[in-house]
Formats: sequence, structure tokens, C-alpha cells
Amino acid sequence: MPRLAPLPPDTTPALQPHFDFFLTTLGFTPNSVLTMQRKPKLVQALAQLNGAVMDPEGEVDLGFRRLIGHVVSKVAGCLYCQAHTLLGAKNFGISEAKLADVWTYASSPHYSERERLALDFALAAASQPNAVTDEQFAQLQQHWSDTEITEILGVVAMFAFLNRWNDTMATPLEASPEGVATQALGAQGWTAGKHG
Repeated sequence: MPRLAPLPPDTTPALQPHFDFFLTTLGFTPNSVLTMQRKPKLVQALAQLNGAVMDPEGEVDLGFRRLIGHVVSKVAGCLYCQAHTLLGAKNFGISEAKLADVWTYASSPHYSERERLALDFALAAASQPNAVTDEQFAQLQQHWSDTEITEILGVVAMFAFLNRWNDTMATPLEASPEGVATQALGAQGWTAGKHG
């Protein structure tokens, strides 16, 4: 049960353009944003941050950015964001095989060495305390440009906010992301628990 219930979208009509942003990437307005509309400027800021972090003109593949968000959310334990990022990754062209292997990426033939380094970096950056080492960062720079690393870390940082928001609010998970997560990770024990 949510700690604060999502409000209907028409509660704050001025936010409709921001809700529409999420309709284009997920196909629905997330319950997290519907809860957040109690503070309209927060929705506006999140939409702007999300637009910058997931900028289609960025250098890192859009689907892969969502996979980065997924591993970061796994570190934080946020099932809501784990499900959303799998849906987003699928919507942006990540294969079913790659989705299913996201937690065996270190040995999966579906992931390149370059991608493994990025996901290892995301896991270390999301850890508390931060576990990124100088050696790891230097190795990452051998495979990713400084701009790409900035984009990757932008994803990590944005999901730190979203993970804490959704776990604290006990945001209820929508059916569509739950279905994708169950399909992709069902064999690995995916469960939406009491909330997403």
C-alpha cells in the first residue's frame, strides 16, 4: 500500500506537458510522478533532469542507459525502478536475451567488455559508500569517452533520487513494467513484493 497515493493526472493540469514526456518514453504517466505532483516544481525539475539524462542526442545508447538505471536500482533495492528501467530498456531496443542476462552480464555473450565495464562502474558508483576506484575509472576511460562517462554517471545520480523516492513512498507498480520485469527476470526470482 502506498504511503502517499498517486493523485489523478488532472489534479494539476499545468503539469500535463510533463506527464506527456513520460507518455512518450513509457507509454503511461508513472505513479511516482503522480505522487510527486503535490509539489509541482518537483515534477518539473524531474522531467527536466530526466530529459537531460536520457537525451536522445547523447552518445550512450538510450536502451543501455536504462540498463544502467536498472543495475543502480538493484543496488538500492528499488523494485519499482528496476521494473521501470527494464520496460524502458525494452522500449528502446534492448533484446529479450540481453534483458534476461542483465544480472549475468559479466559472463553473458550478449554483453561486450565495454558494456561490462560500464555496468561494473555503475554498480560501484551506486554503492554506499561509493566504491569507484582510480584504477576502475582509468580502465573505464580506455573504453568510454569523458562525455559518455558523464552520461553514465548522470543516470546513476538520477536513479539515486528516484530509488529513494519510490522506496520511501512505497510507490505502487503499474502493470506494464511489472509484466516486463516478470517476463525478463522471472526465472531469477523477480517479485514485486508489497510495492514496486
